[in-house]
Amino acid sequence: MNLSDYDYFLPEELIAQTPLKVRDDSKLMILDKKTGDMVHKKFHDIKKELKKGDVLVLNDTKVIPARLIGVKVETKAIIELLLLKDLGNNIWECLARPAKRLKIGTIVEFSKELKVEVVEKLDEGIVRVKLLYDGILMEILDRLGEMPLPPYIHEKLQEKDRYQTVYAKNIGSAAAPTAGLHFTEDLLEEIKAMGVEVLFVTLHVGLGTFRPVEVENILEHHMHSEYYEMSKEVADKLNLAKKQKRKIYAVGTTSTRVLETISHKYGEFRECKGNTDIFIYPGFKFLAIDGLITNFHLPKSTLLMLVSALSSREIILKAYQEAIKNNYRFFSFGDAMFIK
Repeated sequence: MNLSDYDYFLPEELIAQTPLKVRDDSKLMILDKKTGDMVHKKFHDIKKELKKGDVLVLNDTKVIPARLIGVKVETKAIIELLLLKDLGNNIWECLARPAKRLKIGTIVEFSKELKVEVVEKLDEGIVRVKLLYDGILMEILDRLGEMPLPPYIHEKLQEKDRYQTVYAKNIGSAAAPTAGLHFTEDLLEEIKAMGVEVLFVTLHVGLGTFRPVEVENILEHHMHSEYYEMSKEVADKLNLAKKQKRKIYAVGTTSTRVLETISHKYGEFRECKGNTDIFIYPGFKFLAIDGLITNFHLPKSTLLMLVSALSSREIILKAYQEAIKNNYRFFSFGDAMFIK
């Protein structure tokens, strides 16, 4: 359970900086979770790996264009805020840079229609602010905000919707559920036409996505908490699929965390909402999913630990070496693997 066991070397040129022109044209590695056997395909071939009766569960969260650049009214210093969580009454939790320039009462202005007042300072660059604005907040953010791309992406995103899944619906994420970026509307329709059940849950991706694991003993890592929801209709359909022994495949680690959180809490699927800080690492007993569609994750990350739990650390790291050898693109805008 050492952090160093989840390290690997990745050539920098394999970190995808921009999305591919066509979403489902990315590479897809099919990985047998038990044997480690691998096959290389294109993502649109995913439909050949699914069969009638299978269930595909996707996360329909929508990313807020939450990265805002403004000025401290008092000194005109440049301040960057990343809106993370709506706490109600126009109070938001944010990641601020540089946080040390902010104190309680500081006003930061982003435009004539949007300012914030700092109301609380927390640790690790986190502040709580009160939003002061005229109009409809999400429309203002659409005009002023940028997509909060991860720090390893240095290219400017030309089209905002490319850091959004085609089925994004429930606003609230600080980062995209990136496994879902590969799906097109046409591909999803083809999959449904095959008799595959396509269901949606919600998990709003938060600050933890940007936080590295910093302790050598991973059991000491404090997992971030994220808000999730499952409807009664989806819970009923998933329970029926389980009863009928049909395969349930999660699209992304976020969908996985919702499904496993609920299964471990209740022993079945239920209509519910709440916050989860579930930490999935080798030794974890999966109750909900049979397989996972996911991207290639950062070294030493909780996401790499999650996929290792579904297969094994040795099989996953060997698959990653094979992906590097075959010039797969890594991380958010990168290629995918289907672990089944």
